[in-house]
Amino acid sequence: MRFVFGILFLAAVFGQTHAQSTAFVLKGGLTIGTQKWDNSIDKELLFRYHVALAIESINNENDRSSLYAQLGYHVKGSASRYRYYNFNNPSILGNQFTQTFQFRNLSLQLGAKQRFPLGVQNRTYFFGGLRGEYNLSSNLGELNISTVCNPGSLPLEGGEVKFLFGFSVGGGLELRLSDLIGAQLELSVHPDVTPQYRQGPIPNVIDQCNPGYLISVPERQIRNTTIEVSLGLRLLRKVVYEE
Repeated sequence: MRFVFGILFLAAVFGQTHAQSTAFVLKGGLTIGTQKWDNSIDKELLFRYHVALAIESINNENDRSSLYAQLGYHVKGSASRYRYYNFNNPSILGNQFTQTFQFRNLSLQLGAKQRFPLGVQNRTYFFGGLRGEYNLSSNLGELNISTVCNPGSLPLEGGEVKFLFGFSVGGGLELRLSDLIGAQLELSVHPDVTPQYRQGPIPNVIDQCNPGYLISVPERQIRNTTIEVSLGLRLLRKVVYEE
């Protein structure tokens, strides 16, 4: 944690020293998560949330480009959805059950932002950056194993990777509300390069679907890709030098 706050402090100092002013952005919104499971079919979308605080360097003379640092909390993962059927009457649809796989991560993102004029006061922008994350917790120990006859087909508690890395790209709209206050609407994509979950092969597992037989659970890696829709409040700390 000291390392994280140290980087944010250096980013703030850099913004004040080289760009005169600093923007603070508090944002949050919808996270749409999906995952790629090795040796398994792709899972369905998971809808959760995120919150983040960003610091941007602002040049008083030309604010079209800036550097930023962002600290955020993100709930990532995927889902499996099942529907139960009445075999005595197939025309009647049963209830739908959803199994979610959630990973709660703290992320630090460093990158650059480019703005383009939209009218007199507003801006559109694009950004890209590198991202490191730390896994705080997951729900793997709470999964409902009754949905499958072989629990080994589910990710197991303890296989979470604590540190992972990826990159982020996106864009949005900045709206000026006053000289020091603004709002922004943002759409971003966050693919991970390293896995969120890693599990080695597990041999000689009792096949609960076919009693008396043994199966081998293959090696598995799970990687995240998320799409985030964010609404943010921008607060400008403007430094003006007088001669």
